Amino acid sequence: MNRQIVISLLSLFLIPGSFLSAQERQSTARAEESINIFTDVLRQVDVNYVDTLNYEQLTETAINAMLRKIDPYTVYYPKKNDRDLRMMTTGKYGGIGSIIQQRPKPGSKSQTAKGRKTKVDKDSLWTYAVNPYEGKPAQRAGVQAGDRIVSVDGKSTKGMSVSEVSNNLRGVPGTTVVLELEREGVAKPFKVEIVREDIHMDPVQYYAAFKADSLPETVGYIAFGEFTEGSALAFSNALDDLYYNQGARKLIVDLRGNGGGIVDEALQIVNLFVERDQMIVETKGKTSNSNRIYKTRNNPRYKDLPLIVLVDKNSASASEIVSGALQDLGRAKLIGQRTFGKGLVQNVRPVVYGGHVKVTTSKYYLPSGRCIQAIDYSEAQKGHELKKDTAGGILPDIVIDDSTKVDITYSLYINHYLFDYATRYHRLHDSIAAPQEFELTDKEIEDFCNWLDERGFTYETETSKFFSDMIRMAEHEDIDSTTLEKLKAFEPELTPDFREAIRRNIDEVKHLLGNEIVLRYYYQRGQAAYQLRYDPEFHRALTECK
Repeated sequence: MNRQIVISLLSLFLIPGSFLSAQERQSTARAEESINIFTDVLRQVDVNYVDTLNYEQLTETAINAMLRKIDPYTVYYPKKNDRDLRMMTTGKYGGIGSIIQQRPKPGSKSQTAKGRKTKVDKDSLWTYAVNPYEGKPAQRAGVQAGDRIVSVDGKSTKGMSVSEVSNNLRGVPGTTVVLELEREGVAKPFKVEIVREDIHMDPVQYYAAFKADSLPETVGYIAFGEFTEGSALAFSNALDDLYYNQGARKLIVDLRGNGGGIVDEALQIVNLFVERDQMIVETKGKTSNSNRIYKTRNNPRYKDLPLIVLVDKNSASASEIVSGALQDLGRAKLIGQRTFGKGLVQNVRPVVYGGHVKVTTSKYYLPSGRCIQAIDYSEAQKGHELKKDTAGGILPDIVIDDSTKVDITYSLYINHYLFDYATRYHRLHDSIAAPQEFELTDKEIEDFCNWLDERGFTYETETSKFFSDMIRMAEHEDIDSTTLEKLKAFEPELTPDFREAIRRNIDEVKHLLGNEIVLRYYYQRGQAAYQLRYDPEFHRALTECK
């Protein structure tokens, strides 16, 4: 990218003055002054700097640094990142349909050091397939969770970052990618050919009808993952099936972890339950084009269907529009935790040379007039430190405490012991019971403990870690030897036996380990069904349906 390209990119901010108001002309003059400063600095550096400059990299760095000072959602996408933008807006990408992850190889020192993660060199990290999606090319080609990806099209993954491996896996639909894999229990690495497809993630992650003697009516449940193109239709189809074919007369909508997306898709979903011509959300911004009122357009098909919506701290943007509007209009009871508080509206604008910029143009306001936004990013433009405003987001009608204690399950999870044992379990068992019935036995938990022993796992609590650090400090300070010996003698008392720790947390260990195992056999939908059995928010919602 040469200097003319840089100047062309920056000149997009300049608009002919004859079409602008006095305030807009003043703003444009300030922008022009800043652009002149930038281009002159770049020119001076270009002429005088000792080495050759990478203009493309410099320009992207400058733009990204500028946008970070505004808010986290105003982002520049150069042409080379077009597929990331496409995935964000449509939920589609050309690839193999599997989540990948990097971590130290099983049994490495970094994994076994008292159950704690330690910093490792990038070249020592291995890349794994951790979540092949059911029905997608990777799963159909036989890729399994736990397979190590040794190379992609002959290129070793050693030293590659996750994004670099991902970029090699993605490509034009219809093209072939060859993976070299290593699998536990298979003597030699083997290769699989996978034809890339246009991957579309189903926004309805899972839905089901629940019947029980304790429930007066059948309750429908829909886990909704993202507001991408066509997602409202997918939601409507799932609801129709629950209502007309499975007899659901109450509905639980799960928006936990849903980061949002297209506002019109959110509007269509709300319109299923709310009268026509009802204001759902209003946007207010700097320009007249940014100010808009979104109203329902159709008569509701489920006007009287009782609703409960599950939300959490990761429910954001369009999720907050749906949950907040339904709450404001008295159409739904919300259960969970306060939502994220992302009430900023972005529009995608084209820029020169095939790039795009996603710009925050306005804020969301709900029917009651409350603003969803939790952070005042205008302070960032003044150079002030951003502080979380806890008044933002949507507060549920019933708040469920999501505080979690730090115990052995965290150590087992963060160091991939649950994942690795599930891989081993899958190799040794051809099948398991249905997700709604699968339960690990005490004998299997004992096998898990023996396997941890073989792997050299030791468990260190934060308390014992702190105490060990204190002893190390004491050895270098003016502490008499008698006191130091007493401290050292007490240290074993704070180092728990991992088997006893597992016994104390047996329900949680069984749940999390079972969750990993169910994923191996029944993929994402089966895992969702299994998780609901242990889900406090879901069970509270069922109680509210009685």
